[in-house]
Amino acid sequence: MKQMFIFGLGYSAKRIAAALESDGWSVVATGSDGTVDFADGDAVRAALAASSHILSSVPPDRENGTDPVLETYAGDLGQTWLGYLSSTGVYGDQDGAWVDETSPTGTGRRSARSDADARWMELGARVFRLPGIYGPGRSALDRVKEGNARRIDMPGQVFSRVHVDDIVSGVVAAVKSNAPAGAYNLGDDLPASGNAVTEEACRLLGVAPPPLQTLEEAHLSEMALGFYSENRRVANGKAKRVLGWEPRYRTYREGLRSLI
Repeated sequence: MKQMFIFGLGYSAKRIAAALESDGWSVVATGSDGTVDFADGDAVRAALAASSHILSSVPPDRENGTDPVLETYAGDLGQTWLGYLSSTGVYGDQDGAWVDETSPTGTGRRSARSDADARWMELGARVFRLPGIYGPGRSALDRVKEGNARRIDMPGQVFSRVHVDDIVSGVVAAVKSNAPAGAYNLGDDLPASGNAVTEEACRLLGVAPPPLQTLEEAHLSEMALGFYSENRRVANGKAKRVLGWEPRYRTYREGLRSLI
């Protein structure tokens, strides 16, 4: 039986683990819902040694910017298959232009993520660069229901996004095909404004969309303001060609309808 070790059993990684387990894999993981304590070095190293595949979904530390997994266990990642859930934030602001895996990284606001992304690449990992993630319990539908949806008056601002199920299918495709090391963008086929997604969620729920606001009027958090400071479209052609992957939810419209 093949075994996957997952660092950080979060929103996306839980679903990856479930998909692998349903296909007969053994999964060992750290995290609040995991089976191994990240701080228990002996237990982690024993599990790593018994695992054929390793995937990390742990982001850089917010305080010091380092990757906890690489800082603690880099010398124990000798397996032939390594994976890392990264972010398309590594591409920075591109003024709405398209980016692919050959585009420069490290120029954006998320320098710590770019550094971690580069280090995992150097180790020979499959690095999955993810845009805005949505899915059950985490979508524009939930924000509208909770009264937290916003429409920001920023003409020309676009984002890419991906349904969590399409992250799962992309990572599983890379595992099963033993895909070459390197970066893979996993995003849908239609980058769009946040306003368009909010408006579609409101239409599906039968409610009026919130009024347009300026950034100042919206009183967004520092993290959200950073999100709006970058504008790009993320191309997914490499994942389609190399992994044989196709997003089940090709646009936010299909994705939101699936969550009703």
